[in-house]
Amino acid sequence: MRLLTDLHEVDGALTRRAASRIPPGVAKVLSAVEESAESTKLWCGAAAVMAWKGGGRGRKAAAAGVGALVVAQLVANGLCKQLADRPRPPAEWIPHDEVADRPDSPSFPSGHTAAAVAFTAAVAPTWPAVGALCAVPAVMVAVERVQSGAHYPSDVAAGAAVGLAGAWLARRAPALVLRRWT
Repeated sequence: MRLLTDLHEVDGALTRRAASRIPPGVAKVLSAVEESAESTKLWCGAAAVMAWKGGGRGRKAAAAGVGALVVAQLVANGLCKQLADRPRPPAEWIPHDEVADRPDSPSFPSGHTAAAVAFTAAVAPTWPAVGALCAVPAVMVAVERVQSGAHYPSDVAAGAAVGLAGAWLARRAPALVLRRWT
C-alpha cells in the first residue's frame, strides 16, 4: 500500500511540475499537436499518406499502424479506463486554462498516448524512417497530456505500455491466426 501512496505522490509532483514549468510557447505547440491527434486524426492521416505514396511498404505499414491503433484504443478506452475509473489530476494543480478542456472520462490510462505509441511502434518495423518521424508527435502528445493536466505521468506510461502491446498484437495476430488455422 505504501508503494501506491509513493507513486501517487510522485505522480502529483511531476504533474504539477510539468504544468507549471513548460514555457507557454512550447505548451502551445504541444497543444496544437495533441489537437491534431484528437480522435486519431493525425495517425489516420499519416496512414492515408503512407498507403497513397509509400507503395507496398507504405500500405503494409499503414495497415499495421491502424490495426495497432484500434487495438490500443479498445483496450485503453473500452476496458482499462472503465476498470480503473481514476479521476483526472485536481484542477487546482494546473496553473493555466488548458485544464478546462480536459475530458470527463477516467484518467487511467492515457488513450491518446496508447494510440500514438501503438501507431508508431507498429509502423516502425516496416518503415523505420517513418516510424522515427511518427515518434516525434507521439512523444509530444504524451508530454502534452501531463502538461495540460489531463493525465498523471503514470497514466501516460500505462498508455504507452498499452500502445506497445497493441502494436505487438497487431503485427503478430495475422501470423498467429494463420498458424492456428493451418
